[in-house]
Amino acid sequence: VQLQASGGGLVQAGNSLRLSCAFSGRTFSNHEMGWFRQAPGKEREFVAVISRYGLSTYYTDSVRGRFTVSRDNGKNTVSLQMNGLKPEDTAVYYCSARAVRRTEMSTMLKDYAHWGQGTLVTVSS
Repeated sequence: VQLQASGGGLVQAGNSLRLSCAFSGRTFSNHEMGWFRQAPGKEREFVAVISRYGLSTYYTDSVRGRFTVSRDNGKNTVSLQMNGLKPEDTAVYYCSARAVRRTEMSTMLKDYAHWGQGTLVTVSS
């Protein structure tokens, strides 16, 4: 599996940004897709997950209501729409993939076998 994330950049607080992740190498619809982030000096943390066909999503409390994860199984892509960005959202954002046979929606880093290279999001105040 190869994952290529894109869309990061520098934005002012309150603005929006959309991250995308291109998946290749396996059957995309066999994988749940997660977004994680790592702020400077902090551990990588869970942000959002979407089920294989996009019917279920789950978010960490700090982004729920501001971020939306979606996927297009026809294009093998997953996206993270980030609205109302805050300085504390500044981090490197990683997309990740986990092959599953049933809906699991894991929020744990250790459960994801495949990771993209990360894209930097910087939110200025």
